Amino acid sequence: MFLKVVNPNTTWAMTAKIEAVSPEMGPPSIESHYDEALAVPGLLAEIEKGERDGVDGYVIACFGDPGLDAAREIATGPVVGIAEAAMHTATLLGRSFSVVTTLGRTTGRARDLAGRYGMRDSCRGVHACEVPVLALDTDPDARKIVTEACLDALCADGSDVVVLGCAGMADLCARISADLGVPVVDGVTAATLTVQSLVTMGLVTGGKRGEFAPPPPKRYSGMMQSFTTIR
Repeated sequence: MFLKVVNPNTTWAMTAKIEAVSPEMGPPSIESHYDEALAVPGLLAEIEKGERDGVDGYVIACFGDPGLDAAREIATGPVVGIAEAAMHTATLLGRSFSVVTTLGRTTGRARDLAGRYGMRDSCRGVHACEVPVLALDTDPDARKIVTEACLDALCADGSDVVVLGCAGMADLCARISADLGVPVVDGVTAATLTVQSLVTMGLVTGGKRGEFAPPPPKRYSGMMQSFTTIR
């Protein structure tokens, strides 16, 4: 089985942390709608490369799940976003969960995704620790700050599970869970194991029909020329 974890930003330090690949183009971190939009072309280029390399399934390792639907159109195998997988996993561990993410400006996106994935009732709250994505790897106080934010979220929401709202928090998961004594879900692990299960069962997105069929063939212009779908 050949799986590919795509970290949509271009920061190799974060990619090494989750043993994945980063696109050659895009933002160094994803902390705004603008960042997310500009991350998608590089992400899709990695999916296309994976198709040529015979990849069986993909993980999009950004909590905004950028480009998820587009990636599902062009991938032969299943594609899972880490927010999607983390939220579904959390509902198997408790009645409710809280999301702890990086910056306050990203909380709206997490709430939108909870609604999209049918988790509006289960998601009791979305909280920001106000540690920028890149600082998760450099700030010596990052784990302490994130842990305190998780504790505050549990107390404020009365929830059973914490979902970590950033791929850059992946290596903090076990320690925070041990410190707080509650399940803490890392979306990268959850998504990777979900894709592994789907591939093992021989399942693909939507049977590659309808909405998730390959995109109609057309030529793109300018900087988008390499994304032309005419073969």
